[in-house]
Amino acid sequence: MIKIETPTIVAAAGNKPKVIEEFVGQVNSGTKDLSIARMKSPSGWVEPGQTPEFDEYTLVLKGLLRVTTQAEAADIQAGEAVIVPAGEWVQYSTPGPEGAEYIAVCLPAFSPETVHRDE
Repeated sequence: MIKIETPTIVAAAGNKPKVIEEFVGQVNSGTKDLSIARMKSPSGWVEPGQTPEFDEYTLVLKGLLRVTTQAEAADIQAGEAVIVPAGEWVQYSTPGPEGAEYIAVCLPAFSPETVHRDE
């Protein structure tokens, strides 16, 4: 058993400061198979689009997370979840007045080398 007592704060991309607390993943636990992080994004935050090599499962705890792909955009509210498969271009943002808090699970684990953010 490995007990994770505290997360590691990971640098975030985007136009405003966002907090990423990685509990399980390559940075905090040395786990390459899966990552679990809590995200706290302010109102008006937008990150660059990306085409990751991992599946991303996101559960919104508070606020609203907008998920935009080449085919559609969806507003994911608190209590809802979304799955974005590996290889699909996606952009995340928090346009609501309270921003958002959410849990992201990536399989395999998130890494800067496999996220492939737009320039």
